[in-house]
Amino acid sequence: MTPFLPTSKKEVEALGWDSIDVILFTGDAYIDHPAFGAAVIARVLEAEGYRVAVVPQPNWRDDLRDFRKLGVPRLFFGVTSGSMDSMVNHYTAAKRLRSDDAYTPEGRAGQRPDRAVTVYSTILKKLYPDVPVVIGGIEASLRRERHYDYWENRMMPPILETSGADCLIAGMGEKPVVEIAHAIENGEPLKKEYFGAPLTTEELDRIYDLPYTRLPHPRYKGKRIPAYDMIKFSITTHRGCFGGCNFCAITAHQGKIIQSRSEESILREVEALTKLPDFRGTITDLGAPTANMYRMGGLDRTICEKCRRTSCLFPNRCKNLNHDHTALLNLYEKVLKVPGVKHAYIGSGIRYDLFLDENGFLSEDGRRYFEELVVNHTSGRLKVAPEHTEDQVLNAMAKPGFKLFERLRLEFDKINRKHNLKYQLVPYFMSGHPGCGMREMDALSRKEALHGLYMDQVQDFTPTPMTVSTEMFHTGKDPRNGKPVFVERDILKKQQQKTFFFKKH
Repeated sequence: MTPFLPTSKKEVEALGWDSIDVILFTGDAYIDHPAFGAAVIARVLEAEGYRVAVVPQPNWRDDLRDFRKLGVPRLFFGVTSGSMDSMVNHYTAAKRLRSDDAYTPEGRAGQRPDRAVTVYSTILKKLYPDVPVVIGGIEASLRRERHYDYWENRMMPPILETSGADCLIAGMGEKPVVEIAHAIENGEPLKKEYFGAPLTTEELDRIYDLPYTRLPHPRYKGKRIPAYDMIKFSITTHRGCFGGCNFCAITAHQGKIIQSRSEESILREVEALTKLPDFRGTITDLGAPTANMYRMGGLDRTICEKCRRTSCLFPNRCKNLNHDHTALLNLYEKVLKVPGVKHAYIGSGIRYDLFLDENGFLSEDGRRYFEELVVNHTSGRLKVAPEHTEDQVLNAMAKPGFKLFERLRLEFDKINRKHNLKYQLVPYFMSGHPGCGMREMDALSRKEALHGLYMDQVQDFTPTPMTVSTEMFHTGKDPRNGKPVFVERDILKKQQQKTFFFKKH
């Protein structure tokens, strides 16, 4: 195992390699940390015995030397836009060009192209037409079918057509990428699409136990990468989300089934974290897409296999769902006992409808979880996402009613008083979502339950591929029932919805 995968010809020669099996191109800076997809795929292939190189943020505007410098891989080129869809990375919901890029050294913008997967793949196929190109990651995964593109304002063909790539990995790619490598090595024909199956706990543990340095590549010495600063002291406990929010693409990429790591694997990573030279005792996030779904899922998995629901929580909680928080409470307790750990905060979002309804806590473990979360795992502000206050908007989002948030605030305030704390509850909201107009934003801004809260977290809805909300935005209809739904498509009026909220607070 190499400390870092090579990124240049000089680094390849220093390793004494006479060939490279797989060359990965990514739109992000190369950070050898399990929160970055290219690093994970590289380490997985390395563990299979393959020689892997990474070309981060190649220059596509010059003589293409970055695409030539490592030559031809023995097996294939891998291509990803990085941790984000490149269009979301580049543009705001108002279609304005962003001035920075968190996944680039010093946050500089312009270091990856629009539609990066298509641009990188097209270049590689032009230079090396006989070498397989495999695309994956969030941009490829969510654009694998014909889809509506917000920035072009039209339907776009599947990305395999626009990129000219040989095959696509949809979802999490650790198992498929190894399958592809074996197929090419054995001279077997490639399929056009490979899908990530949910991983077992043992498989997930093996991936997170790989020898990541958890550091940016030495080529970035002295340069700050904002995304790394945000995640370097974070730990992922599980994957997937069964919340099924209509505006969210997590389920389309990571899946609905929760795949949890073992306590032992998580604790090994915690111990590794404490050995980093600049670790000062604080884990900034011990979580996942939804932090409190660890080890949750169907009580009877055979029922889940037949289920067609997109959400286990909306419009009501599935009776087959295990939402016990005991395993998570046990994990939190053990993490805080690791020598060198002073705090373990939960920075990821939580679903409070997993432990609360309008009448109070669903169970004793839920009550214990929320108190533990507030008292010992909140840095002073607990961020939650009711997303809106009005029923018709929340229904379009597939989110629970606002009365549940009102109950949450009541219980939060009780815990503050009990423990003599002055912590703040910070709600996140979304403007411009289908079903939301100025009237709905006005009603939101007048909600009494929001008075006295820290209120600056409003996000303008951005239609992204493969979500129900984007289908609503494009068609003006709710695909669940075919009924018309109001959609604000005028960019200026969308902006007014967001600024209207701030004028009221």
